[in-house]
Amino acid sequence: MAKSLMFMGTGSDVGKSLLVAGLCRAYANRGLRVAPFKPQNMSNNAAVTADGGEIGRAQALQARAARQKPLTAMNPVLLKPEHESGAQLVVRGKRVGSFPAREYWRKRGELLPRVLRAYDELSGTADLILVEGAGSASEVNLRHNDIANFGFARAANLPVVLIGDIQRGGVIAALAGTFAVIDPDDARLIAATLVNKFQGDPALFEDGRRFIATRTGVPCLGPVPFFPEARKLPAEDVLALDQKSDPGRGGFVIAAPRLPRIANFDDFDPLRAEPGVRLVIVEPGLPLPRNADLIILPGSKATRADLAALHREGWDIDILAHHRAGRSVFGICGGYQMLGHSIADPEGIEGMPGTSEGLGLLDVETTLTPVKELRLENAVHAGSGEVLSGYHMHMGTTEGADRSRPFAHVAGAAEGARSPDGRVAGTYLHGLFAADRFRAAFLDSLGAACTGQTAYEHGVDTVLDALAAHLEAHLDLDALLALARSSERN
Repeated sequence: MAKSLMFMGTGSDVGKSLLVAGLCRAYANRGLRVAPFKPQNMSNNAAVTADGGEIGRAQALQARAARQKPLTAMNPVLLKPEHESGAQLVVRGKRVGSFPAREYWRKRGELLPRVLRAYDELSGTADLILVEGAGSASEVNLRHNDIANFGFARAANLPVVLIGDIQRGGVIAALAGTFAVIDPDDARLIAATLVNKFQGDPALFEDGRRFIATRTGVPCLGPVPFFPEARKLPAEDVLALDQKSDPGRGGFVIAAPRLPRIANFDDFDPLRAEPGVRLVIVEPGLPLPRNADLIILPGSKATRADLAALHREGWDIDILAHHRAGRSVFGICGGYQMLGHSIADPEGIEGMPGTSEGLGLLDVETTLTPVKELRLENAVHAGSGEVLSGYHMHMGTTEGADRSRPFAHVAGAAEGARSPDGRVAGTYLHGLFAADRFRAAFLDSLGAACTGQTAYEHGVDTVLDALAAHLEAHLDLDALLALARSSERN
């Protein structure tokens, strides 16, 4: 059985996912077979796995860092928020259904045996499993039936490293206070604390580090300096859109509305990396920029609800004016569905049954269906002949006259649609812009003055290697590894 170490946070966005990714690469570089694991995740940014399911984007990145194929066992429970008080439940990569938050929280403990089985599967094929918790470890109001943090750690009897974010302020109180409020049996699992995202002279925090170690009774690791290159990695949490607010200075402007249930927004990352592109994520309350050369409608976890939000914001007026001015519009997955005449949901998959009127820029209509398409794909762009890779992750079928002009071909079959003048197009393919030659050809066809020399995928691995080196330099990885142990449970 593999040795394991679990990483929890004093709050959300303290850097758990990034630290686990960097440690996956660092220990893989040392020759260990490493696997990431997150018992329960909540995210609308997901990835398709090698075994035909879906997991959170962070676990897919961690698997890549560990030089492993992403598997559903790495994130056995995934919640994909559909509205403020409910989410789609995905178990072992497959959609189970949609549940109100209160109902899920009551029943989630029933999923613990399946979570432990997934963990055991990984244990049989790895030397080291790095486990990531979710949210805050001190949310004692959510402790009953917990499977994401101490509920899982107790069941698997795993040592825990508790992470605090010093950029938020109050990191000493956050770390020491967690010990004060959680169950003493949970606290006994914490083997060390870690201070993350430090900026400045670490010698100035030495007294603070000693105080934390004295108050908690366990070593305080770090501080780990802030790693600015992290913004170049695919992100999972929608909060990352706030941290990636710098739109760049390229002359070719791409605008995308920030829909309430925006999904798989890492589709934009390769475009952001192009020096000739200025990517603008437009916040609610603001108009889409008039100088945009291209508007992209992103994926959505609740397409009809996000289409309604698009109308409320007046973005539909901006998009239609943009199109009348002779500029281009592109839709990905849910955004593709919005570009058609209508989206019908006769079975009430996303809420109340009904039909929503689309933007009418593509001569297609969509009907939502309960079967989710989850496939890794290789495709050929119809316009340029360039090869691209991507994945399907959607519910619904789209048909209509503009499907006779496909955006791409997958195994010879038509995929997506284009308008007769070619200025409007849509596709169900996520991840397509990561293909360098396709991305360059696509942007060139729209008149973008891009270098076409950005090697996006290579850049991701370069950042992961730099992150591993960063952690090697600022953490005692031998001491950290010594904290790990094999799961011991009855």
